[in-house]
Amino acid sequence: MPVDYSKWDALELSDDSDIEVHPNVDKRSFIRAKQNQIHQQRFERKNQIETYKYERIVNDGLLRRISGLLSTLESHKAEAETRKPEEIFMQTFMETVRDAGEDSPPPPPAGVHTQEKEQPTYSKMMAALVDQVQAKIKENKLDGSFDAYATEVKSHLTKVQDLQKQLLEELNKLEKEEGKKITSESIHTGFDSSFVAKSDHKPAPKTTTKKETVQAVEVLNPHALASQHEHDPAQSSGADADVDEPSPLEDDDEAEVEASELGKQFALIKMGDYRACLQFISEHPQVMAERETDGLLVMAFNAAIGHMDDFSRQCVHQALLLQYCRALGRDGVGLFFKRITTQGHQAQKVFFDDVQSTYQRIKSRAKEIEKQRAQEEADGSGGVEQIQLHAVDPGTTINIKIPPKTSEDPVEIEARKLFDAFPPGLQKALESGSLDEVNKVLGKMSVEEAEEVVGQLGEGGMLSLEEQIIDATTEEGQKALKEFEEQERAAAAENAKLSEKYADDPE
Repeated sequence: MPVDYSKWDALELSDDSDIEVHPNVDKRSFIRAKQNQIHQQRFERKNQIETYKYERIVNDGLLRRISGLLSTLESHKAEAETRKPEEIFMQTFMETVRDAGEDSPPPPPAGVHTQEKEQPTYSKMMAALVDQVQAKIKENKLDGSFDAYATEVKSHLTKVQDLQKQLLEELNKLEKEEGKKITSESIHTGFDSSFVAKSDHKPAPKTTTKKETVQAVEVLNPHALASQHEHDPAQSSGADADVDEPSPLEDDDEAEVEASELGKQFALIKMGDYRACLQFISEHPQVMAERETDGLLVMAFNAAIGHMDDFSRQCVHQALLLQYCRALGRDGVGLFFKRITTQGHQAQKVFFDDVQSTYQRIKSRAKEIEKQRAQEEADGSGGVEQIQLHAVDPGTTINIKIPPKTSEDPVEIEARKLFDAFPPGLQKALESGSLDEVNKVLGKMSVEEAEEVVGQLGEGGMLSLEEQIIDATTEEGQKALKEFEEQERAAAAENAKLSEKYADDPE
């Protein structure tokens, strides 16, 4: 069988002993210079490959943002008839930067773009693109229509796409050149593994015994108590119902959003005093947190409910100021204050329109809540609607019957299927035999869900009305008998009043 030695042709050797040189040239110096040349070319080729790969990653992120800007701009095309195209373009830019996500490109690999001290953020790149589009429209004296802005954005998108294609071609060429030669870096270990089994000497856990005193109580229904203790006794009967309950160990920051002391101080700065705002943010950069924006909006809402309209608008202004600075990226603070303080800049109108629309939404919502509260106070219908089980007739009780697991009766088998489909919390409440526990679980459900559960309980025969037997020989029985007699007398008196009020006409 012939042996193929062609793969050794790809070996790149720099110290061949049979190399021929000019008699006036030192052979060792020539070989050393050849080595340095090969190593330098290999290093530059690798560095260029890493540079192209990194630039393609950054350009991919920029392409996503330009495409988002273009699609968002086209979605506002219908507004071009009533609004200025420049205003729509600036609003679209702010929306795109705000919703873009991570603003900083990934850090470059070692040896790539070392001449740049700091890599520009995506928001800074997009801001430069916006400036170029506006300058191009003014330079070419275009009509400044909506289509002109869309065309310029498309041209920038095409430029970046063409650049990506060129980078891909150059990258493939360099990688192909790199793969032609076999170097020491292409040598790797195929299969190499070792395993040493060591005995795990862990001390045996110490067991301790604890004596407990248990108080036994004799009950009339021991089966209900036994079925209750089959489950976790420390868990509430309604803990596993299909209702989300906040755990005391969970973070409840979302449940109670409130501005911090820094946020409250920032809210007191008057609208338009941007020098004081910039100084405050520089001294307290932690006020830029998203939680502070939410807290200021809550303050605005509370102020609107309290009819403090000026302070409510001021809180909205400060909240959106922080939001815009945060959305513009790492350089967002400087970029925002530069544009908001530039006389006649389009960003001013976009920002103030956003402040006014947000304030109007908060104000209208506050009026709705105020009207709803007044209506509830007038009707006396405040509170949360719930479904609860109670016996209507005095002297009767609602008893709970659990269908057995091992029954051959088709009716009880179907009832057991309904019971097994209930949430675990409701199952525990039913197995306890306590109507109060069942009402606790029903109170945590919505009205529609509770009505469905009650219907399934009735369908499965798990609820039954029975006459209450009162033992009058005991003190508790006598008390219950007295309450029952009072309820009977009150019901009879009410029926008599109704009979007299709605008596038939004697004629």
